[in-house]
Amino acid sequence: MMDFAIIDQPVQTRNRTYTVVGLLLAMFLGALDQTIVSTALPRIVEQLGGLDRYTWVSTVYLLVSTLLVPIYGKLADILSRRALEIWSVTTFVLGSALCGMAGEFGALPLLGEGMTQLIVFRGVQALGGAGLFAMALIIVSDLYAPRDRGKIGGLFGAVWGLASVIGPLTGGFLTDNAGGWIGGIDGWRWVFYVNLPLGVVALWFIATYMPRLRPPDSSHQFDFLSAFLMLATFFPLVFALQLDKTQYPWTSWQVTGQLAASVLFAVLWVWHSLKVSQHPVVDLRLFRNRVFLTSSVAALIFGAGFFAVIVFLPLYMVNVKGVSATAAGASIIPMTLGLMLGAGVGGPIVSKIGRYKAVMVIGSVMLAVAGLLMTRFQLDTPLWQVVGTMFVAGLGFGPGISLYSIAVQNVVQRNELGQATSFSQFIRQIGSTAGVAVVGAIFSAALATAFAAHLPAGATGAARTARSAVQQGPAEIRRTLEAGFDRRIAELATLFDLRGAEAAQAVARVKADPSSPQVIKDMLNDGTPAVAVEAGYQWLEAALEGIVVGGDRDALEVLFASPEAARVPQESREAVVALLGLAPEARLSAIPQMRAQMGRDRDSAIDAATATVFAKVKTSLEDAKRTAADTVTNGIRESFVEAMRPIWWYNVLIFSLLIVANLFIPSIPLKGKQDLAAEEGAATAAAH
Repeated sequence: MMDFAIIDQPVQTRNRTYTVVGLLLAMFLGALDQTIVSTALPRIVEQLGGLDRYTWVSTVYLLVSTLLVPIYGKLADILSRRALEIWSVTTFVLGSALCGMAGEFGALPLLGEGMTQLIVFRGVQALGGAGLFAMALIIVSDLYAPRDRGKIGGLFGAVWGLASVIGPLTGGFLTDNAGGWIGGIDGWRWVFYVNLPLGVVALWFIATYMPRLRPPDSSHQFDFLSAFLMLATFFPLVFALQLDKTQYPWTSWQVTGQLAASVLFAVLWVWHSLKVSQHPVVDLRLFRNRVFLTSSVAALIFGAGFFAVIVFLPLYMVNVKGVSATAAGASIIPMTLGLMLGAGVGGPIVSKIGRYKAVMVIGSVMLAVAGLLMTRFQLDTPLWQVVGTMFVAGLGFGPGISLYSIAVQNVVQRNELGQATSFSQFIRQIGSTAGVAVVGAIFSAALATAFAAHLPAGATGAARTARSAVQQGPAEIRRTLEAGFDRRIAELATLFDLRGAEAAQAVARVKADPSSPQVIKDMLNDGTPAVAVEAGYQWLEAALEGIVVGGDRDALEVLFASPEAARVPQESREAVVALLGLAPEARLSAIPQMRAQMGRDRDSAIDAATATVFAKVKTSLEDAKRTAADTVTNGIRESFVEAMRPIWWYNVLIFSLLIVANLFIPSIPLKGKQDLAAEEGAATAAAH
């Protein structure tokens, strides 16, 4: 059996390199799946149904992949890490395949219909995904000394950041475009199937090249009660933080009850771990180590800031700068590049100088600078300034993704490496969940207040508008508003074509509808143009028939001079005058022809009046459409700028706290191969 202290021959160096390649691929898949599914959810719901449960597709993955990280860490201390990594990748690939097939074969026994199947299979996928996160840096600690882990940790940080950011882009692309790749396979299913080839390649690298390393803890003891109490502590906490606070406010019994349960089980977990358990899942005595304590606090704060930026920068791009959702996802690329550069440069620097604290502090200072720059984001902030701020934020985040784990690994015993490393990752994910929940609550409240101030009184309710704005963006809301006006114009065109009682009933409905613009109601006071013209022609036709039958020329001249006869064409007037020169019997026989001509005149008059009135109504509605759309979209943009201001200041506070936390982390020189060999030699001598 070998450990990292003696793996330095050329073939073993190659094995280490290829093992790292496999771990990078595996970690990329696990991180990618945290965000890639979100953009495919609307299409999934459209096909599988289950709208009331669609949030569980993401929630179950987050819960399981977060909560099982410490479990994997403890197992890594007592079992074969190679076997655990192979199990994790295999389970993740299997879960991905099952997710892709959800609903393909209709309802299944025990699992039910497609959406329930997908939720269950996401849990299976997360069961492996938790191991992908937990095992990566643990295995690296077997293969490299702490001083050499910085450059490898930088690679992991870059890959993790890249996967977290490009997930939504990849999910959207596959959902929209992959449906035609293979007949009969919907595009959203490729969001899961894409994991299969990458997972198989990662599995091959690990199974082929990863050395068989002995577990550092030879006791092989696992405290199941400790594991249960830990899960019972954090499950209700994470679940309560994940609940939509617009439906379940912080004061609701669903949230307060779960938080209370979390506190109760936390007390039991701490008591059991410190006073009873000989082999706890997380040995809380590790907190007596100052590096472990301060690094854990810093990792918690780091996580709280990271996803707050990842979530809200795209919202700013969509709702203030007016870019599409796809373009907003692409706008995160500068931050991704900065993160990859920060991780890729920071790690090797740490390996070169043998210390981590300075790089951590510099990274947090850069984050604080980026946070201050974000507070200056306004409606007219130029795009180059936003891009530059994103890049600076990425540079600041890059080193911290792996360095907190490396700092912890440097000071704990080898038989505690698994649980210490996994807890550092776990606490960062808890920080991310808590941070997003807190800033989400702040943002929702601020946005509702801002909408009340910046949107017209006749707009829809602030809370409903806030939700739709966050989901759609002002450009889509503008299209929705304009489509509503266009539908109103089309409805009026149909209304103007109606006649008689049907037209009267339709007019009454329009005038009774509170959403109908007042300008339309005013124009319909006398009914539609067709109704008004029709009524006038009925009276005119009756009057003309009486005059023609009686042969009264003077009465005809008076009638033609009246306003009611203004619509009668000159040709029709001359024809009626000519009728008066006929004998009485001839005049009577000509009445049907006169009625037919009057009908044609009436239809022409209706068409002319309708066209004139409809043109006025359409012009008024088009003006109202532009005004309403401009008012609402500008109000949304102003509201988002105002509502995001406390979020940017929250980031400044978080990043300032991160600077302080990093300053408190002891600067312990990273151990090299010789240091570890000496320690192992001393431990062996003491054992004998």
